[in-house]
Amino acid sequence: MRIVVLGVGNILLTDEGVGVRVVEALGERYRLPPEVELIDGGTCGMEFLEQLENLDALIVVDCVRCHQPPATPVLLTGDQVPVFFKTKLSPHQVGLCDVLASLELTGRAPRETVIVGMQPVSMDLGMELSPEVAARLPELLAMTVAELRRCGATVEELA
Repeated sequence: MRIVVLGVGNILLTDEGVGVRVVEALGERYRLPPEVELIDGGTCGMEFLEQLENLDALIVVDCVRCHQPPATPVLLTGDQVPVFFKTKLSPHQVGLCDVLASLELTGRAPRETVIVGMQPVSMDLGMELSPEVAARLPELLAMTVAELRRCGATVEELA
């Protein structure tokens, strides 16, 4: 089994970096099995093509614009995932869309892709998350852990 948790976003634009912050927290606070790889994707592009080939599951953690109240956590699964890529909910998702399309064309796409996201409050220049999004970061982290466990990964919180 191979699972990747891909945190994407620009940490220089406040809430745009929420996906990267979740992946950082996951690595710091949890013991993950060898089949789970954490990737800080930043504003990822085709350079991640090889790392995302033939996965059992890809969990993308990102800032998403989904017409919800600010700082609302969002889980997109199944048929909702292609809609995420068609409606450009995130400023950098074009690069990720290209990667996933390339994998699909070569028959190497992940068996399952899930989006764990947060409606941003601010996309202003700044290295810190907005207070509202920062306050809900533990919830987004818990959603990501729940998805890993749903996929069959043994995830243990560090003491």
